[in-house]
Amino acid sequence: MIAAAAYPLVALTGLGAKATAHAVEAKTKLLATALPAETSYLYAPDGKTVLTMFYEEYRQYTKLSDMSPNIQQAIVAAEDSRFYQHHGVDPKGVARAFVANTRSNGVSQGASTLTMQYVRMALRDSATTPKEVQEATQQTSLRKVKEMRMALDLEKEMSKEQILERYLNSAYFGHRAYGIYAASEIFFSKTPKDLTPVEAATLAGLVKSPSEYDPADSDQKEATGRRNYVLDRMSQLGYLSPDSAAAAKTEPIRLKLTSPPNDCAAVLEKYTSWGFACDYLKNWWSAQPAFGANRLERMDKLRRGGYRIVLSIDPKIQEAAEKNVGAKEGSGSPFANGIVLSEPGTGRVKAMAVNRTYSLDLSENPQSSNPEAGPKVKANYPNTVAPLLGGGDLPGYQAGSTFKMFPMLAALNSGKTLSTEFNAPYRYQSRVYDGWAPSNASGAMSGRQTMWSGFGKSVNTYFVWLEEQVGAEKGVRLAEQLGLRWRTDVDREHASPTKASKWGAFTLGVSDATPLEMANAYAAIAADGRYCEAIPVQAIMNRDGTPTTYATASGIQREVAKPRCRQVVSADAARAATDAARCPTGDTPARGSCGGWSTADSVRGTVGRPVAGKTGTTDSTRSAWFVGYTPELAAASFISDPDNPFNAVGDGQSQIPIAAVAETLRDGLKGQPTRQFTPPSDAIVG
Repeated sequence: MIAAAAYPLVALTGLGAKATAHAVEAKTKLLATALPAETSYLYAPDGKTVLTMFYEEYRQYTKLSDMSPNIQQAIVAAEDSRFYQHHGVDPKGVARAFVANTRSNGVSQGASTLTMQYVRMALRDSATTPKEVQEATQQTSLRKVKEMRMALDLEKEMSKEQILERYLNSAYFGHRAYGIYAASEIFFSKTPKDLTPVEAATLAGLVKSPSEYDPADSDQKEATGRRNYVLDRMSQLGYLSPDSAAAAKTEPIRLKLTSPPNDCAAVLEKYTSWGFACDYLKNWWSAQPAFGANRLERMDKLRRGGYRIVLSIDPKIQEAAEKNVGAKEGSGSPFANGIVLSEPGTGRVKAMAVNRTYSLDLSENPQSSNPEAGPKVKANYPNTVAPLLGGGDLPGYQAGSTFKMFPMLAALNSGKTLSTEFNAPYRYQSRVYDGWAPSNASGAMSGRQTMWSGFGKSVNTYFVWLEEQVGAEKGVRLAEQLGLRWRTDVDREHASPTKASKWGAFTLGVSDATPLEMANAYAAIAADGRYCEAIPVQAIMNRDGTPTTYATASGIQREVAKPRCRQVVSADAARAATDAARCPTGDTPARGSCGGWSTADSVRGTVGRPVAGKTGTTDSTRSAWFVGYTPELAAASFISDPDNPFNAVGDGQSQIPIAAVAETLRDGLKGQPTRQFTPPSDAIVG
């Protein structure tokens, strides 16, 4: 078949008439407003430091006024010397191509103008189905005629300058460089505004065949020849003097190659540990309806939408977290020691750190510690991209007695007082949970307890009794309201409406949880019972600089990056829970007595300011936790083997999360004014 370019202009009145349906006209108008895909940028909290980018096609839209005249002239010289004379289709070019292709009995010459090329690129870039992609790029006469008609129509909608701007932002230059900004940066490490005639001619020459004329090849012969052709054309069109063109042709092609980072594994080396926060951002993004109807659409928006995203991580707090996790348990251990810090009142994640290196390279990792894993299964250390800290699809780790907070808070919110007493035995025979008989970790915990002493000493039998008084389902539902999700079949079954009332072991923390969930749940208590969804960003801006918004159920437009908060329990109940939670840390509650000792009494002295929290260990100390908070920050730290939960960390390492939280709160808040917790009311003290 003779190529579409061989059809004379008369085709537009024949075959072309059949192609000009209303759909084509509507598509033309769409192309006049549609912008090409653009790279999204992830920034550090200063809003200036680029941590990484997300893209399928590396591109940053650049206005024509921000491009050197050299590249504008070079692309016209290389691709369409009559660009400013025709109206979208060049009759002379069509006739010339027809003659040449007829003589060669094939395709020896094309007739595509810059406008026609832009139409083709825009149709390809705006395609949403494989069929649309095929229709935009297939080598058929019908496609070519549609392209001509749309080019003629487009020039009625847009100026030459607008078309040239869109073209230069859409063209592919090789090496994953889409658009002139990317090409300038990747090949010459500069902006389009600073391109010299030689550099501009080199880039313009690439559009015809990026691989054939690639100047990054060891042999630059083809690239140089093509560049020199463009320089000659620039001279013939009056853009360069003959002497300037001749001098430029003697210059070698001097490249300064740049490889733009892409995705979380390419976070700047200085910020490698921020990869886990970056990964959480992606998981969070994929769950936001503001960016699409499903995960696929949302991730496509991230890679093509040209967003400017500012991470919520606080560099000072992150540095403190990195320093204090893994200090005793390095990255070469199967036991992961991680920490997450959340800001009460906003839910913004301020730090995520674990004794692992965020990397896709697992080649040096040893075999997994899980005996059921195959011999080729690698361990999660020292390198991993697994979401060990939460926000992904991993279930987490049993959180032990840190869960005692939920039935206590439910009891306080239901009218119980901090002074609620029970003579807790060493072993308690439950009358509610089918004869279950849990015991305390030590005989020293037996005796009359209140919420202050029961929480401070972590008295199992007191909290099983308290849970019976208020109902286990209330603690379960409250935990859900505070952001916990059940990720295993066993947990989902126990938390179900028909089973939750009998889940007595819930208060002992037999469920899996992530440090992200626990930090955020305790942050709500620090915020007087106001829960805020965990959020990894300070700001998200559209490509035009406006804040990204979404519509609420009531139709109100809200910024995606703004905190989403709701009151879960009364402020007085939260303040009472905090007063009891000061006991485990060695702090002094405002209203009651801790009973003489506590499970983490070193924390107050380390932090050096009012602090509340709770320890947690599981059977045989397979994992150990500490969740602590001040009025300004909430932190959750754990130590466990993510590959094999039966690989016990042992009692000797149960202090590691306690130290990680205490030292990170101390270092992260250094220099900030000391804030006090608000005491609970007389009514709830009892």
